[in-house]
Amino acid sequence: MKKVLALVLAAMLLSVSFAALAEAPEGYPAVVEGIDFGGAEVQVLDYWSGEGARVENPTEEQAAQYAYRDWINETYNVNIHQLQGGDWGTCAEEMINFTGTPDGSLRLYIIEPGKVGSLVANGIAAPVSDKYVDLNAEKWNAAEKEFMTVGGKVYGLYAGNSEPRGCLYFNKRVLEEAGIDWNTIYDLQAEGKWTWAAFEEMLAKITKDTDNDGVNDIYGLIGSGDDGYVLSVFSNGGCFFDFDENGKIYPAMGSEETLSALAWFKDIQSKYWAPTPEGANWDWYKDGWKQGYCGFYVYQTYGGFNDNSEMADMADDWGCVAWPVPNEGDTYINVISDNITLIPACYDEETIAKLTFIYDLWSNPTPGYDDEDSWIGNKYNYTDDRAVDETYAMLRQPEHCRINKVTYLGTQNDVLGSSLLWALGGSTPAELVEAGMPAWQALCDTFNNK
Repeated sequence: MKKVLALVLAAMLLSVSFAALAEAPEGYPAVVEGIDFGGAEVQVLDYWSGEGARVENPTEEQAAQYAYRDWINETYNVNIHQLQGGDWGTCAEEMINFTGTPDGSLRLYIIEPGKVGSLVANGIAAPVSDKYVDLNAEKWNAAEKEFMTVGGKVYGLYAGNSEPRGCLYFNKRVLEEAGIDWNTIYDLQAEGKWTWAAFEEMLAKITKDTDNDGVNDIYGLIGSGDDGYVLSVFSNGGCFFDFDENGKIYPAMGSEETLSALAWFKDIQSKYWAPTPEGANWDWYKDGWKQGYCGFYVYQTYGGFNDNSEMADMADDWGCVAWPVPNEGDTYINVISDNITLIPACYDEETIAKLTFIYDLWSNPTPGYDDEDSWIGNKYNYTDDRAVDETYAMLRQPEHCRINKVTYLGTQNDVLGSSLLWALGGSTPAELVEAGMPAWQALCDTFNNK
């Protein structure tokens, strides 16, 4: 009898008209009348989801998510789903090809951050629409919205807080052997006193020749030199490219803030940086850090906090703080790099408005499961509580996030690598900036004229 009743109820639901679905379940977004996709499929294409199939035995939260997404589809007469549309290196190319030769399907693309700027600059991405969506709503990441705003128009969407990126790890054993209580680093950070001077004082204590052969055996710092330079620049209030009052991008690396930060970190490297072994690969420092002969490691958060990270097999215990700041009370900074959702520039205004709207619903937390601590995951398994609760949690907040606008012009490696970041060992920052300025200005002129 129960089975028959269930079948009857299911048949009744199938017969309910679109207009009758105007009442949203408790906790769901209010229904916006008049939006009907006519049964069309909308694909949200990323570079990691495989076929996007649902699991056979979902958890309670997964089942709630499926129910919410089914409600979206039923309410707006649409079939929206997320699946893989390319890989990390090709998803942007897939979007370019589709935009040039659209086939009538409805798509949004989630693009890795290094390719987003060029898609906007070359007219591949359409401005998103505020017809049905409040683009000033708290859910939309403020830093990414600012980055994706060009000429007063918003070209991409990112919901929620950013994933922290550049940070400073420390080896607890190495610090203790140098007479440094590693908890004091967290204390300095909490008090707003984790400064360049405090950092250098620790680097000087750590770096030493333990066997008196004239060569250091323990070094203060190792890691990605690019991350060190970029974090130093943004922590000092500088940048490499910015927009002027007329909305035109320009080379900004000639500012005092940028030049002095580059000079400071160059000096740090000359005194405390672990040398590159002869014949080593570019990423030798990843293994060097795990060998335990350095006190600090400048790198990305995913190297330590993510599941199956590069540091998962590290023998020594580690902690993590933000990159230090020049002065007490300055804001700790990390340079974020989030995946951004773009709409191909091959649709009319109403279609863009509807795609913006349906993605707004799709990107909401599952009703009833918008847990503010869901970002923690397994992070406590890898490090101490203070690294998670104080450092990682802080760096997720918008006020600590900056974006390197170099990606409007190309990748950081292509635009700033050999011309600046990789050449600082042999020239002063001012010399390199003067030499590179014509090429950087030409890139900006090309962007501004599109």
